[in-house]
Amino acid sequence: MENQEQGKQSFSKHLTQSEVKDRIIFFSYTDVAPFFEFQKGRLFFMDVTDSLGKAWTFIGTFYANPEVGKYVSIKWPQFSSEKGLKANDEVIFTKRPRREGEAPWKEFNVVIKRKIRLFGQDIWGELKV
Repeated sequence: MENQEQGKQSFSKHLTQSEVKDRIIFFSYTDVAPFFEFQKGRLFFMDVTDSLGKAWTFIGTFYANPEVGKYVSIKWPQFSSEKGLKANDEVIFTKRPRREGEAPWKEFNVVIKRKIRLFGQDIWGELKV
C-alpha cells in the first residue's frame, strides 16, 4: 500500500516454513528502510497491535552479511504460538499514527492473512485468533 503523498505505509511478506518453526521473521532492509534506521547489531523493541486490539512486543535486530546484505530479524515466539502461524501466511505491518511520547519504531498494527481454497478459488482472509 503506497500513497504518493504519504510515502510507504506498510511492509509485508509470506512466511517460510523455517520462519514458522523458529518463530522469527526476516525482512531485507530495503523492505523496511522507510520505517527503521539501520544500526548493525542493535536490538530494538517493536510494540504492535493485532487485529483484535491485543498489544504485543516483538524483539528486532539489525544484521549485515556480505552475502545477503542488510536485513532485520523480528522475534515473536508468543505471538507465533498463539496465532498458530503457518508457512505461506502473509504478515502485514502497517504504520499507525505515532502517539505522544512513543518511539518511532513503535508505530505498527499487524495483520495475518491466510489463503484458503473455497469452491475451487484461492481466497485470502484475515486470521482472527
